[in-house]
Amino acid sequence: MNERKGIQDLSKSLKFLEEQATFTKAIIITGLIISASVLYLTFNVNYDECEDENNCLIIAFEVKDTYLIWDKNPQHLADKLHILTGMDVEIYPVSNSGAAIEAVDKGNADLAFLDGAAAWLAWEVYDLEVLAAEQKADGRVYYNATAWVKSDSDMANAYFDDDESTDPFALMEGKTSCHTGWLKSAGMLIPMGYLIGNGYAEVIGNPNEIESLRNTVTNFFSEESSIPEGGTQYSSYKGALRCLSDGTGDVALVKDSVINSYCTGSSAESWCLEEDEYVMLPAFGQAPSHPAVYNPEYMNSEKIKLIQDALVALNNDNDGTQILKDLLNTDGMVITDAQTHLGTYGEAVSNVPGIQAFFS
Repeated sequence: MNERKGIQDLSKSLKFLEEQATFTKAIIITGLIISASVLYLTFNVNYDECEDENNCLIIAFEVKDTYLIWDKNPQHLADKLHILTGMDVEIYPVSNSGAAIEAVDKGNADLAFLDGAAAWLAWEVYDLEVLAAEQKADGRVYYNATAWVKSDSDMANAYFDDDESTDPFALMEGKTSCHTGWLKSAGMLIPMGYLIGNGYAEVIGNPNEIESLRNTVTNFFSEESSIPEGGTQYSSYKGALRCLSDGTGDVALVKDSVINSYCTGSSAESWCLEEDEYVMLPAFGQAPSHPAVYNPEYMNSEKIKLIQDALVALNNDNDGTQILKDLLNTDGMVITDAQTHLGTYGEAVSNVPGIQAFFS
């Protein structure tokens, strides 16, 4: 109860800070929020809301410095859900997805928004459930993990030549790969699971240790392959596509919609090639969109339904849709469950060395 009280105090402080920022929507406070403990020490005030746990919703949210820009502050989501549900809604700041899972698992938070890999971990290892998932602009609740190559590459030629003896995936061996990051779904886990499972790549090292994946990648692809840290030039979907585009790498392991996102129309990035210079190879598999997870041990069916209805209601409200875009980077939410949303993901990544031990 003390821990919840501290988080409630923190949430009230976030509200207070937001109220003080009415003169601008882009005030940046000196210093970074880097952990829940730092936030608590910085913003602690006395506050008595959310004392009725039966009428309270606490959302675990990963702390980022962008939350000091008010459009990116998760308190907007809390305030909107309060209106839609009638519950007191508070934000529980966490430092990463693992901490979010832990918070929901232990009952310190009721809900968390996770990426596909983290959500699968939460379901597979902690028995957490899914009540809703983000919806892509085209209405899907998944995206295809794919490889993009240049149209003049031998991989593209093998894809189009109608010759079964030429295999674009086999030709990836020795190429410099551009990944979105370490242990990312579309940029690492799904493609490597496919390549290992179908005999293209050999596991190098202990098959029960996740670090063997790095050696597996560089052994099959190249020692020069890009496995970037977050926030660096070649990280994320955008960075991996740039890595391919500027000639740093030969194949970008990303998602199917990446060209439309960064290299079409007047908003195309300066480093983009012409659209017809990119070729997408057949998909490795499907990656689930980011879902909202909860612990069924602490949440009854009535509360689940109330939250689901509120999240879906955001789709039909101007303020709600803006909050979804600003905070969750999605166009909408749909009701679903863990089996439906995450069931095929385990099959896609099960061949990755050490994946189960790592998640456990």
